[in-house]
Amino acid sequence: MFERYCNEQSHGGLEGGEGSFIACGFWLAHVKLLQGQRDEAERRVRRLLSVANDLGLLSEEYDVSAQRQCGNFPQALSHVALINTVMAMDA
Repeated sequence: MFERYCNEQSHGGLEGGEGSFIACGFWLAHVKLLQGQRDEAERRVRRLLSVANDLGLLSEEYDVSAQRQCGNFPQALSHVALINTVMAMDA
């Protein structure tokens, strides 16, 4: 998964230790698509969608060690990143 910043450090008054930032995963999948790595992009999107809840909703972060979504829920930025990536795949 993907972090917004190095979790061992504190940034902007926030303590480290947050979960993986879900939107970053979709952004990376989008970049892979733009680089012509469609299979890799699709694999990443499928993996990210596997952490959605039973209604298909995504949170802000994913705690890999606890295997659960965390942070703000539902998170619009995660869904916008998903939509943008899938729309690019369909273009």
